[in-house]
Amino acid sequence: MKWDRHRWTLVAVGLIAGFLSGIFGVGGGILVVPGLTIFARMDQRLAHGTSLAAIVPISLASLITYWGHGHVDWPVALWLSCGAVVGSIIGARFLAVVSKRNLALIFASVLVISAIRLFITTNGDGRQDLHPSTIVGLITIGLVAGALAGLLGVGGGVVLVPAMIVLFGIASVIAKGTSIAVIVPTAIMGTIRNRSATNVDLSAATIVGCAGILSAIGGGLLSSLLTESASNVLFATLLVAVALRIVFQQLRSAS
Repeated sequence: MKWDRHRWTLVAVGLIAGFLSGIFGVGGGILVVPGLTIFARMDQRLAHGTSLAAIVPISLASLITYWGHGHVDWPVALWLSCGAVVGSIIGARFLAVVSKRNLALIFASVLVISAIRLFITTNGDGRQDLHPSTIVGLITIGLVAGALAGLLGVGGGVVLVPAMIVLFGIASVIAKGTSIAVIVPTAIMGTIRNRSATNVDLSAATIVGCAGILSAIGGGLLSSLLTESASNVLFATLLVAVALRIVFQQLRSAS
């Protein structure tokens, strides 16, 4: 098989997305989607579905790293996953009916909101025991994150990580590892739903996903060395840059 410029572009997107997945506890779709649309010239709706499929191997690689260091809160991950899997089905259903332009603008808005939240300092000092009200809260947050995953092709980590830190007092590094644990089943379910609607390019997803495996492991190792404030500022700046690029692209296409 001849490796043309398109396939090498997919490899580059996967490497960068995998690194971000490991270091920030997100699925990587937050860069895979714009990478596929801007550099690989992929259709917006197809990019969202393909991104979710690519997230699966990338997230698995990140999870191994976090789990190996004991940075996954499995009880919390379980309840978040219950909501996230259902949410991903709902989001994937809406993916088939939302316009491409609105989809791009919604995604850009999510990036900006996430960036603003990251600039606000948060410190998790350990969660309390899980009570019925806490479990309901976790399921609800998972539902929202899952819907974003199915609709926008992201893993939902941009919602899960700050929510666990702010609302449940979970330490940052554990919130990241737990987020990755939730993203894996969410991405799998969303991919199944998107594939049934022909919104997935499995060939492209395989290249992106496999390319991101090694960089995801490296990012996970580096995550423990960064201070929380430095990590948040770097990630927030990146989110704003990507959001602006998406908005400018939509404005240019509309003119």
